[in-house]
Amino acid sequence: MVSRDVPDIVVSRLPLYLRCLSFLAAEGRQVTSSQELGQKLGISAAQIRKDLSHFGEFGKQGTGYDIKYLSEQLRRILKVTEEREVALVGAGDLGHALVHYGGLAGKGFRISLVFDNNPQKIGQQLGTFEILDSESIETIIADRGIEIAVVAVPADAAQEVVDALVRAGVKAILNYAPITVKVPEGVRVQYIDPVIHLQRMAYYL
Repeated sequence: MVSRDVPDIVVSRLPLYLRCLSFLAAEGRQVTSSQELGQKLGISAAQIRKDLSHFGEFGKQGTGYDIKYLSEQLRRILKVTEEREVALVGAGDLGHALVHYGGLAGKGFRISLVFDNNPQKIGQQLGTFEILDSESIETIIADRGIEIAVVAVPADAAQEVVDALVRAGVKAILNYAPITVKVPEGVRVQYIDPVIHLQRMAYYL
């Protein structure tokens, strides 16, 4: 069980460690070290060891980390040992891209429902999914017990969608809409806005 005392910045680095371990495993590697992980990720070896120490002891001095074992432990800590269903709201260009994105496979997540409020899209197929009416978000998601959703709608529709998702029991939201939404305590929102990241990078040019 992850302690709530663990800083969020530490939790945010765990998926990076898991991804790096996956690449090493794909190369046929069995053992790695904090030094090697640090070199690949641009993070100090000391920081990696400190991050992992929040959750236990996973390596041995002089021998490093068993890649398979550490990967399994990180999946357990991140609660992605089993595949979780994800609801997607928004069947526009971004929604199309997310449905056809193959990167979720084997990572602990699977898009299982797609919603939109456009009458011309409702009932149509998007990949293997029938696009559902956004009006049914609360009933369908609640019935399925889905706790994770992705919001890919325009900014002016995002808060209303998020409110419906919260009422349906969603606890984690990945928000692509370029707006900060309000959620009650206990609901976590992660924002992805390419413009913000581009503006941040432009500062350094």
